[in-house]
Amino acid sequence: MTEMPQPPAAQPAAPLSDSDARLYVTLAHVGNILFPGLAPLIMWLIGKDKSSFVNTEGKEALNFGILLVIAYIAGIILTVILIGILVILAAWIMSIIFGIQGAMKSNKGESYRYPFSLRLIK
Repeated sequence: MTEMPQPPAAQPAAPLSDSDARLYVTLAHVGNILFPGLAPLIMWLIGKDKSSFVNTEGKEALNFGILLVIAYIAGIILTVILIGILVILAAWIMSIIFGIQGAMKSNKGESYRYPFSLRLIK
């Protein structure tokens, strides 16, 4: 009997350079300003297997992005009683301030922890 050729084994992902890892994480933090939850999810999924820095910091940005999405949804629902506009404005301001702070720290290769965040992705 002839043996069936085996498909090649999956190769592990090539590790990211330090500058690439910092870029991925910086984009994840800044991405929360315009695309909360989505931008950090994409950056984390692309780089989590290639860099431990992207894995930990991407999860941090993703957790904050999930919190922002929840805040925006709550704000939209609460616009019926007019307080929702304040909730949306507060979430937007937090995304700008904390996103820029996270991007600046990550660009230096330092870890950043958001003051307000849900730790859903561990």
